[in-house]
Amino acid sequence: MPNRDLFFIRQFFISIAEEKQHFLFYNNWYIYVMKISHIHTLTGNFESHAHTTSDGVEFWMARDLQHLLGYSKWDNFQGVISKSKTACELSGQQIDDHFADVGKMVVIGSGAEKNIPDIMFTRFACYLIAQNGDPRKEEIAFAQRYFAVQTRKAELIEQKMLEHERVQARIKLKATEKELSQVIFEQTGGSQNFALIRSKGDTALFGKNTQQMKEKWNIKNKPLADFMPTILLKAKDFATEITIYNAKENEMNTESQISKEHVTNNKSVRETLISRGIQPENLKPEEDINKIDRRLKSDEKKNLKSPKKLK
Repeated sequence: MPNRDLFFIRQFFISIAEEKQHFLFYNNWYIYVMKISHIHTLTGNFESHAHTTSDGVEFWMARDLQHLLGYSKWDNFQGVISKSKTACELSGQQIDDHFADVGKMVVIGSGAEKNIPDIMFTRFACYLIAQNGDPRKEEIAFAQRYFAVQTRKAELIEQKMLEHERVQARIKLKATEKELSQVIFEQTGGSQNFALIRSKGDTALFGKNTQQMKEKWNIKNKPLADFMPTILLKAKDFATEITIYNAKENEMNTESQISKEHVTNNKSVRETLISRGIQPENLKPEEDINKIDRRLKSDEKKNLKSPKKLK
């Protein structure tokens, strides 16, 4: 926030205080504005010191971050770095992926250049540095909140992407099953066989029939597929696609032929999943897909009502 803006805001609150003699009101709001300004400054300092690799990965230099976090001595800051590397390893991450040792040329008193050790930190490394720093330092206290929020944002974005993928997988399966129903009707003369064929497919995929899986997942009066993890939705869709293709290609005209084909395809998909360590019937059910879809659409409407504006 520019100083001139602070000046006008200050004058505005002074005029209110003088008119109504509410000096406490002025003081509280002026302090609030000063805090907002300070936060903007600290945020700007962190982001302005960010660099980007050729691969698009953000990083900060340790020597820069040292001063941004209020550490005057490199030796003291190295202690924080050491703790952060340990935390990185304990979190299951490779230290070298987030803490890369590099050299930095600086000009010394004689005008000559000297190579001093430096470290490249990823955003995750900065988060760990903040968490292991001295919380009594104002800069550290701010950085802890700042990087925690940034990390949480990334987690939320990833969660939304995974939810969107699952919704799309469910929509795709519905479309594929509708196509199979149409193929059954056109080639056997009746669509009443579709539910039976789909149920046989479930039994082949899970090793349990549809009702048994609903009881296992505690589902009542809702489709089993609405609670399937994304991988099972895609597996079921793949098996159904193969059934449609072969039913058309081989001109199958009886329920028995199409049913046998669908069972074979679901068994093959099941065997593939099991060979990769995935037991379909042992996977946990996910949240009702319809709730997720409504939540995503609601979030989208909120974003449309409050679009980001160019500064």
